[in-house]
Amino acid sequence: MKRIEHIGIAVKNFNTSVPLFEKILNTSCYKFEKVDSEMVNTAFFKVGESKIELLQSMDENGVIAKFIEKRGEGLHHIAFEVDDIYAEMKRLVSEGFTLLNKEPKMGADNKLVFFLHPKETNGVLIELCEEVKK
Repeated sequence: MKRIEHIGIAVKNFNTSVPLFEKILNTSCYKFEKVDSEMVNTAFFKVGESKIELLQSMDENGVIAKFIEKRGEGLHHIAFEVDDIYAEMKRLVSEGFTLLNKEPKMGADNKLVFFLHPKETNGVLIELCEEVKK
């Protein structure tokens, strides 16, 4: 693990949440992106070497909408940057963790991603990500 890459926060509405976080963080949102595979819109803020990612569901049946319905708005996941996502997947499986996806998938911000099951990580959804080399 290299560093915390970003912290994901589930929100109901970008119209209120983006200006709120711009005030809190004293910086502008630098990027909006759709991630169709997850049915989510994202908004990114740079904070030092890390980022904050706001997540807004594109669909009332999407994972973020269901998360908010169950838990309310708030912390959704913590993402860690890795050098070799496949090696980390193999290592974590050998340590007994359950992966939520068998193969990395394309996520926001030009990253390959996978998630660990939160039942095995003290209730925190953990994402590992590797930047796709161009």
